[in-house]
Amino acid sequence: MSDTLLEIEGLTKAYPGVVANNAVSFKINRGEVHALLGENGAGKSTLVKMIYGLVKPDSGTMTLNSGIFEPDSPNAARAAGVAMVFQHFSLFDALTVAENIALGMDNAPKPRDLAKRIREVSQAYGLPLEPNRIVGTLSAGERQRVEIIRCLLQNPKLLIMDEPTSVLTPQEVEILFTTLRQLKAEGTAILYISHKLEEIRALCDTATILRHGEKVDTCIPAETTARDMAEMMVGASFANPVKADRVIGATLLSVKSLNSSSKEPFGTSLRDISFEVKAGEILGIGGVAGNGQDELLAALSGEMRTAPATVQFRGKNIGDLGPTKRRKLGLLSAPEERLGHAAAPAMSLKENSVITAARRMGLLASGFVNWRATNDFTKNVVSEFDVRTPGTDTPAGSLSGGNLQKFVVGREVLQRPEVLVINQPTWGVDAAAAASIRQKLLDLADKGAGVIVISQDLDELLEISDFFAALNEGRLSTTYPTAELELDQIGLMMGGSHGAGQEAHS
Repeated sequence: MSDTLLEIEGLTKAYPGVVANNAVSFKINRGEVHALLGENGAGKSTLVKMIYGLVKPDSGTMTLNSGIFEPDSPNAARAAGVAMVFQHFSLFDALTVAENIALGMDNAPKPRDLAKRIREVSQAYGLPLEPNRIVGTLSAGERQRVEIIRCLLQNPKLLIMDEPTSVLTPQEVEILFTTLRQLKAEGTAILYISHKLEEIRALCDTATILRHGEKVDTCIPAETTARDMAEMMVGASFANPVKADRVIGATLLSVKSLNSSSKEPFGTSLRDISFEVKAGEILGIGGVAGNGQDELLAALSGEMRTAPATVQFRGKNIGDLGPTKRRKLGLLSAPEERLGHAAAPAMSLKENSVITAARRMGLLASGFVNWRATNDFTKNVVSEFDVRTPGTDTPAGSLSGGNLQKFVVGREVLQRPEVLVINQPTWGVDAAAAASIRQKLLDLADKGAGVIVISQDLDELLEISDFFAALNEGRLSTTYPTAELELDQIGLMMGGSHGAGQEAHS
């Protein structure tokens, strides 16, 4: 039997105005962890969608187990032995673990038998799950386990994983890697997509690099630096963020004993949160997904009102003010959810500019939109933040996730906020784009703005933040100088051990 499990030859897929994949060819061997790398819009998503039967290629062939592989649906791909864990979990909060897993199986066994299999398989792979737990009560890491076990119950020959560590603590990442190495030892092939290049170096045997829809290189990650891989992806060198010495000024934003109930059925209520942010300061707030990040941003942005004195801006009570009035004062925000929250998918980029920048950037005249000024502002965002788009009339929903993220961040940064609150600023963007966004946040602080970065990317927080606090189950830890913290201490703080730091920030 050949070592090759999946062979892709000349795979091409074009959409109106763009070639997503152009004659892509590579092989994945049995028992291999194979990385698929590329900057935003490089064609990674389209390629794995063709492998998983979600998209039909225009030309080219795929061979699986030496036989022709032409899946016309995910069901057909799963039947052939291909499983996929998506970046965005497809789970129903109100159902149990077992019920969610059954919904994702083509021929689910009886409930009692399924519960037994879930326990057996989850224990065997070091990802223990209780079948009767309601999914809405699970942490982000436990939810990912549900998706993985659902795949493993079908004995896949190839497991595709898209950004699997974006919601995990460092300790949970190690557990996941142990599981993936066990699968590899058993002969399962893994196609691994991630922007975290040090993880690629630690886990993957081979990497295929895509650029502008074409395969441009391959490498052995363990023998290649993260920077070299990043430069292969973008086709050029790029600068790392530079953190300059800054003068820290007066307190701009102060939060005191903030308590707020989540409006979501399985949301996380905020409990006794207190912190402050000064001019020229970047506060990093870390935490595993689902520990109150969305609720905290809503309370700071004005989407969720609180008692007036719980949030103060330049000494003024603003807890009861809505987003528009807070923006007028200079308190701006960018939420994690790009489509539907940060941007309206069906609206053009320039229309999306009007949504948040109308008053602050003078885009209204006598109650009407000044489309010339709006177009100029949007063009500036596109240029300054390297948003890959045909033009400002392009619908936001047609951009790749990374390019839409660059637009959302740029739209807020270029409004010159006095305080910017941003959740997951570089989520889903490639290394070069992430470096650029982080530098823009540093530049904003250099100009005297206060910046609050809520992120699950600990490397990001260590790189740009001056102070760090961890959010766990709606509670915020004491704030510590970032330079005094080690990665394992931060991981413990994110897990709820809030006394894991050093000297507190006063």
